[in-house]
Amino acid sequence: MNQLIPDVTSNATARQPDSMTNAITGSLHWSVAQIEVLLDLPFSDLIHRAQLVHRQHHDANAVQLSTLISVKTGGCPEDCGYCPQAARYHTGVEDQDMLSLTEVIATAEAAKAQGASRFCMGAAWRGPKQRDIDKVAEMISAVKALGLETCATLGMLKSGQAEQLRQAGLDYYNHNLDTAPEFYGEIITTRDYQDRLDTLEQVRATGMHVCCGGIVGMGESRHARAGLIAQLANLDPYPESVPINHLVQVAGTPLHGTEALDPLEFVRTIAAARITMPKAMVRLSAGRQEMSEAIQALCFLAGANSIFYGDKLLTTGNPEAQRDDALFKKLGLHSL
Repeated sequence: MNQLIPDVTSNATARQPDSMTNAITGSLHWSVAQIEVLLDLPFSDLIHRAQLVHRQHHDANAVQLSTLISVKTGGCPEDCGYCPQAARYHTGVEDQDMLSLTEVIATAEAAKAQGASRFCMGAAWRGPKQRDIDKVAEMISAVKALGLETCATLGMLKSGQAEQLRQAGLDYYNHNLDTAPEFYGEIITTRDYQDRLDTLEQVRATGMHVCCGGIVGMGESRHARAGLIAQLANLDPYPESVPINHLVQVAGTPLHGTEALDPLEFVRTIAAARITMPKAMVRLSAGRQEMSEAIQALCFLAGANSIFYGDKLLTTGNPEAQRDDALFKKLGLHSL
């Protein structure tokens, strides 16, 4: 076995080898082949390794609660094959105006009252215009004043926009890579991979934290899932927040009808993300509505320590807060 992925399962009480210590500092460059080795491990071995890494860097029973709202829904000119907000697809999602500042503040206050510590604002744009940035900056400042961490996902950013968002108080900017470079063209044609990397570079240059992950279950191979994790883990530095989404199939989108991903393969992806990005918050994101409690529990065991909390994501359902509270009680989890 590759020495960068050492066998520590034979003696759980043994000191971890130096090679693993190096691996979990974040200094390791992960090849796609090395991550495939991880994904190919016997399930219990993979989960054990993920737990070792997770416990070294995090409270094993704590989960961060984030709330996500859509401040501007529908009408997006992109052709992302998974997205019901693309204007070219007939999904029943209507183009709506931006929410008012009052509406955003009220939603953020309710999210905080329910226990959320991070508030994420999303907009269906290819990239925001300056007038959009001005309005979102007001929202960010108001949410920050409530004592919540702030996150925004607004599409590609132009020069200077990331800095304006940072000055407004934005803590995290979300811009997902979605999938591996070689599979990307099967999902999106209206922007390329480098566009996404360029936006991430602008965000990093301001000193803001990066929230960046991807979507699995879009018909990609395990090799492509390993490629996505490699891209994320090899960002310098890797993202502080890594949302792993399970495709939510929406009628009218090109990916509707895609063969469903085996739930245990999703758990394996969570584990690989935890091992390769040890200090990151790994978020169990879209698709939780369709997951059983047992699969969610395995995801937490594999190193997921963040969820979107509430009734709705951007345009799709999310487990209700009361159901999440009941699950946390069963598992002995507490919120950060």
